[in-house]
Amino acid sequence: MTRIDARFAQLTKEGRSAFVTFLMAGDPDPATSLEIVRALPQAGADIIEIGMPFTDPMADGPSIQAAGLRALKAGMTLKKTLELVRGFRREDEATPLVLMGYYNPIYIYGVDKFLLDAKSAGVDGLIIVDLPPEEDAELCLPALQAGLNFIRLATPTTDDKRLPAVLANTSGFVYYVSITGITGGASADSSAVGDAVARIKRHTDLPVCVGFGIRTPEAARAIAQHANGAVVGTALVDALRGSLDGEGRATAKSVGAVADLAFALAQGVRGARQAAE
Repeated sequence: MTRIDARFAQLTKEGRSAFVTFLMAGDPDPATSLEIVRALPQAGADIIEIGMPFTDPMADGPSIQAAGLRALKAGMTLKKTLELVRGFRREDEATPLVLMGYYNPIYIYGVDKFLLDAKSAGVDGLIIVDLPPEEDAELCLPALQAGLNFIRLATPTTDDKRLPAVLANTSGFVYYVSITGITGGASADSSAVGDAVARIKRHTDLPVCVGFGIRTPEAARAIAQHANGAVVGTALVDALRGSLDGEGRATAKSVGAVADLAFALAQGVRGARQAAE
């Protein structure tokens, strides 16, 4: 059982959904990024997704693209992303960490070396948005053999014919993308999400977390009423960006800006249980 499996088992006992956060590794600099990630569990994050900076992030909207560029400018690399994970694990052995991004940096790093280093650093799962099920032999199957969850994306265009292929080697949870398009676009429609989650659950027993288009505690609460988790990324990235100085550098407000919004969003997710009751 991975930390992800254990966390969802715990949440099931508590009768609530997960609050899942996303931030870019190294944004705006490696040291501040680590401080922020360390602050997230206390703010209420149940699972933390950490973006791997990449120069061609095709699924990301302007906010997350800019975060990746800030991180790259600050010297962030995949190796340093794993060092960030190690730094987090020195203080937190329980919170699940998922690396999210694209295959190219992993391919350049070397798949076998990456999986070995990621596992030893304390990574629990991977979300690689540009590797379809047809390419499972590239990374998905080796990751599963290494003891990492491989989390697949389902979208509004993933029909019942395609869904079994998407779910075949998925583990940890299913990430449902609530809107078509890039991150930070339209707001998620909670009623449509409810129907989509119910359809996915007819095909799998895995938890289903919903991301894209969730920016406020109210939206997080509405989504959490229908799903096993609500994922927020762009809103947190924007909160961080708003705390930076004119040169894009961290200020004394940076960690608190992200942690405060994360706390409010977490309360929204936890409010879904009360609403259901």
